[in-house]
Amino acid sequence: MKIGILSSGGDCPGINATIRGVGKTALLHYHMKVVGIHNGFSGILSNNPKDIQVLTERSLSGILNLGGTILGTSREKSFRKLINPDNAESSSIIKKRYEELGLDCIVCIGGNGTQKTSALLSSIGLNIVGIPKTIDNDVWGTDITFGFDTAVNIATEAIDRLHSTASSHRRVMVVEVMGHHAGWIALYAGMAGGADVILLPELGYDINKVSSVLTERERRGKPYSIVVVAEGLETPDKKKRPTDYITKKIEEMTQIETRETVLGYIQRGGNPSPFDRNLATRLGGHATELIATRQFGRMVCIKGDKVDSIPLSEVAGKLKLVTPDHDLIIQGQRMDISFGQ
Repeated sequence: MKIGILSSGGDCPGINATIRGVGKTALLHYHMKVVGIHNGFSGILSNNPKDIQVLTERSLSGILNLGGTILGTSREKSFRKLINPDNAESSSIIKKRYEELGLDCIVCIGGNGTQKTSALLSSIGLNIVGIPKTIDNDVWGTDITFGFDTAVNIATEAIDRLHSTASSHRRVMVVEVMGHHAGWIALYAGMAGGADVILLPELGYDINKVSSVLTERERRGKPYSIVVVAEGLETPDKKKRPTDYITKKIEEMTQIETRETVLGYIQRGGNPSPFDRNLATRLGGHATELIATRQFGRMVCIKGDKVDSIPLSEVAGKLKLVTPDHDLIIQGQRMDISFGQ
């Protein structure tokens, strides 16, 4: 068999470990041919020979610990418009390129948008296997995605460092972490970093209650506080970053000096954690096993401690969000951590 591998969407620690997991398993165990498709889904349609790279054991060596992706990535949303199960002409263009490359399957590494596109490609007859990737941990159908652990480690270290500055200056420090729709990083890093207030998009918040919590902490002799905010938190002025609004309102309502820190892309770059390297390796290996047994149209996933897979059609268009009954939220509330309610 001959398989293609591509990565799509935002970069994420662990993509190279996944490419290695798929490629080495395919080459050394199943004796398949492997090619890398550069620049995400747009590389499928490209007639540029440079977009297709034959992967060998040697080319896959030394990439386990590297951040980013050796295949490059893109957010090619226009590509999805070409995929229409009801439009034979658009479907035939993609199928023709797939056949010209001599592929038996494409492994698509990416987040929610990638898995949605993968499901569309599967629906028009291409053999596809998806691997979930995102630091946001919001891909439906899997307990965890690689990249999440690394991002939480980075965010937690940043929060740890801010404690000393907040304490020295008796300030409130507002820290913004990634998470457009899902607050998984804010929840896990906030709890691990000893935050006093954690605000998630899924739960909403009352700025009056947040300010009351911080004022009460000061009254009880606690001179500083840490507030962790997910970037997707809604504010009255949707044009501003949530930290801009939260920081200004806290200082205005509490009269406590308040400063903001936005971690941004720092969370998404750099080398993957040991956990993410092993998770990516396991998912990549299982994806190759699915190909060898001709189980296409599926996304590999983690359920408990077991590697499994589910149909791509079940994943497309869904998000895995934090719920109010999550045990970390319940435990946090028991410890007097505020979630803005």
